[in-house]
Amino acid sequence: MSKIKAFITESYDEMRLKVSWPKYSELQSSSTLVLVASLIFALVIGVMDLAFENALKWFYNAF
Repeated sequence: MSKIKAFITESYDEMRLKVSWPKYSELQSSSTLVLVASLIFALVIGVMDLAFENALKWFYNAF
């Protein structure tokens, strides 16, 4: 039980003293960047999927 208590105490101290937490404005800008990048990535993958789907439909209907 003492090992668990030591682990929790050390983890708490590390989170409080050693971790550098971002400011709220930095967090907002990073979150916005991730959201925009995810949307762009989803659109690119969606367009590629649509193109492959149409290409395969054309190919299968040709034979």
